[in-house]
Parts: sequence; structure tokens; C-alpha cells
Amino acid sequence: MRSYRKTAAFVALSTTVTAAVLTGAAPPGAAASTGSVPALSWRSCAQEGGPAGQECAELAVPQDYRAPDGPRLSLAVTRVRSDRPDERRGTLLVIAGGPGGSGVRQVTQTGRALQRATGGRYDIVGLDPRGVGGSTKAACGLGPEDRELVNIRSWPGPDGSVTENVTRARRVAETCARNGGALLRSLTTANEVRDIDLFRQALGEEKLSAWGRSYGTYVGAVYAQKYPRHTDRWVLDSNGDPDPARVAQGWLANMSVGVDDRFPDFARWASAPARDAEGLRLAQREQDVRPLVLALAARLDREPKETTTPGVPLTGSRLLQALQMAMPSDGSFAGFAALVRAAGDATAKPVLPGALSGPLPDADAAVAMGVVCNDVRWRGTVAAHRRAVAADRVAHPLTAGAPVNVTACSFWKDAPAEEPARITGEGPSNILLIQGLRDPETPYSGALRMRAALGERARMVTVDQGGHGMYLDNGNACGDRAVTAFLTTGQRPERDILCTD
Repeated sequence: MRSYRKTAAFVALSTTVTAAVLTGAAPPGAAASTGSVPALSWRSCAQEGGPAGQECAELAVPQDYRAPDGPRLSLAVTRVRSDRPDERRGTLLVIAGGPGGSGVRQVTQTGRALQRATGGRYDIVGLDPRGVGGSTKAACGLGPEDRELVNIRSWPGPDGSVTENVTRARRVAETCARNGGALLRSLTTANEVRDIDLFRQALGEEKLSAWGRSYGTYVGAVYAQKYPRHTDRWVLDSNGDPDPARVAQGWLANMSVGVDDRFPDFARWASAPARDAEGLRLAQREQDVRPLVLALAARLDREPKETTTPGVPLTGSRLLQALQMAMPSDGSFAGFAALVRAAGDATAKPVLPGALSGPLPDADAAVAMGVVCNDVRWRGTVAAHRRAVAADRVAHPLTAGAPVNVTACSFWKDAPAEEPARITGEGPSNILLIQGLRDPETPYSGALRMRAALGERARMVTVDQGGHGMYLDNGNACGDRAVTAFLTTGQRPERDILCTD
């Protein structure tokens, strides 16, 4: 289901009414204060291949919850009604990853499978967060080069230099501060959580169930922290470390470990005899695949190779970024292997993945950076980043220091918008985590931190599987059964379990 696709990485909320007034937050369990609950005018938006009867609408939300009568934004929302109304048990919210993922698109793509798995017992709903998809867009006004994925992700120079990254990061932060305005500053996890609660009210629901994936697990955890009495059955799939001191900076840094955890799966696939018939076998032995890829990346940094995209050569950084993009799904292995084969063939012109063949749209770049930069003040001086990059390039050469490099967030203005949430074990015990052992984007080591933070509120299903996104995707039958049983019956495992089949 997942294509060879881009990845983009990239509050303690107040517990008193007085502080809520000052910060724009709300006390735990309190509904988002907007002055009134907006109406939803539903229309058909069913698409070929998507769930039958899918409907769409627009949800009006305050740009600033401290000023509910001020400017409002429009969020695209969608629903698929239960097809077994006599057995309907509530509403299930799909929380997309990202930041930058579309809940409307995810419902379109996964709604039918989710309906089948849950026996049609839920209305399935999703929304496009502010800045995403059909919702009100933000903008930074960045030039094309600054919107290249390998620049947003801050790959160091071939020699490990970060000088160009620092210059670019300052320029991007200043441009976004100059052009983004209050709308860009409103792109935060805390506001997405408030928007979700306003959506809940507009749906007329006292409680929501949820399935959050990737960054959506953090959104889901913050919602459960802030509005515990409005949560029903809560599934968090592929979890990041919720450390409030680092948040997205920590998630990005953890990708060095995640890619290392995952790469052996690709090496086994790429060295298997079955690849011969496909023309994609990279080495005769599994242990030879990693040095082959690293040697090719070093050569491409010295001598970039012309591609089918004019003016965009294949460099070592682009090759390693393509590797990261291929790691979330076994289905993307063939695309990366083909890129490696073409890069090593003197007579071939490599075909770049779409996300590497040109700049991201300005709105996509703005939301990808806006949320992670607004949520927390990124730590580290330029000198500290330089040292971290040097060390990370030695410890994790497949990511070459990019996950710990300086980014625009390091120079972001007026961050954080409000203090990040501290996830705790206080609240109902109604959360189920599902996590792959070899997740390249939200590695198992970080997911254990989410599990520890939630304490007795949660149980965790660990899947002996590589990839990112477990339920109904990269997972296995055991993991899928555990999640489906929880959503349909409310029964969780009595203790944390490991699924091996």
C-alpha cells in the first residue's frame, strides 16, 4: 500500500484555569473553548478504491484558541458511517503521521480495511491538520533550493562540514519568520489536539476511539493527556519518544538508530538468490550490501551522476536519503535496489524517486518545519551540532550525521509556542501500543520511552517485524489480531506481549 515515498520529519499543558487563560491551553478533560461548536455540512466524496459512502466537510476552528472570536481556519474532515448501525459502538478517529500527513487521505486509503477489521462497528473519521491537504495552508515563501528534501533534512557536506547547513538554516528560519505570520506560528501539536477535540464536539460525541500512527501517536498521547475523559479505545501505532525536552529533535536523532536497526532486513532481501531473476541482487552475501551502499554513496559525493531529471544529479546524500525513504516498507526495497544498480552502471541514468526529483511545495515545507519547530526550542550550539555530526557519521554512516545536524528549527523565532506536554500514567487504562522491533523512523528504543511514560494506562504489543506502521500494514497476524480485538471487544493483553508470527 505504501509507495516508494518521501518522509519528512520532521504541552506541559496547564492544569489550572488561570494558566489556561494565559497560555491558550485548557485544563485536562475540558473541551476546547471556542465560543460555539461549528456545524458540519457533509457531502459525498467517495473515490474509486476508497470506502463506499465516504463524506467530507469543512470544520471552522480558531486560528488562536486564546482569541476564539478572531480569525478562523478551515480544516478538511471526512467520515465513513458504520455500515452496521445496530452494532455501532462509536467513532474511530484516524490520526495521520507527519507532521504533514493527511487524515482525509488516510481514511480514503485505509477505511475499507479498517471497516472490515472492525466489522463496521465504528464511524471512521479523520481530519487534515491545519496546513495540510484540504485545510487552510501556511507558507514560508522559500526558494526552490531551500525546499529540496535533502536540504530540509540538512545532510552535511561530503566531508562532514555543516557550514552550508548553518547558512541555509538561518536563511530559512528568517524567511519563515518574515512571511509565515500568525498562521505558521499556529501549527503546533497542541493546536492539532484542540482541533481534534472541537471536531469531537462537532460530531456530537462524548468520547472518541483512535488509531494514531507515527507522529500521530504523539498527537494521540497528548490528546489522551489533555482530554482523558473523552478517550475510549486508544491505539498508538509506531511510537516516538515523548521526552518533552526534545520532542521532534529527539525523533529525528533517533532515526540514526532506526535505519541501522532496519537495514539488515534490506540486506537479506537484496542478497537473496530470488533477486537474480529480477535483476536486483546487489551482492552474493548479506554482509556485503552495507559496504557496497556506503562505497557507492562516497563515490557519488565525489562524482555526482546525471539522472533522468535535468539539473538534479544523484549525490551520495540523495542516495542515502532515498535509502531512508525505502526503509519503512518492504514494498519499497525494489525501488531503492534499482536506484543502486543504475547508479553503479556506467551506461544507465538513474531515475530519482519523486520526492528527490524536485522541491517540495512551499506549503508542504512550511507545515513539515512549522510543527516541529514551533513545538519545542531545539537545543545545541553550532559547535555542538558540528561535534554531534562528526560522532554520528562514525557511529551511523548510513545516515551520515543528518539526523543530528543543525536545522532551521535551531534558529526558529518565538519557539516554543507553549511548553510541550509531559506524557504520564495519569488517566484511564485504555491505551494499546503496537510497535515493530525494527522500525526505521520511530525505533523500538524510543517506543519503550513512550511505554514507560504511560505506565499502567497502556499495554504494548511488540511485533518482530521491520518497517514503519504495523496495524493492517507492515504487521503480522498476531499483532493485527491484538489491535482488532481491542477495538472490537475492548480486551487488551493482560501484559505486554511479543508477536513473532
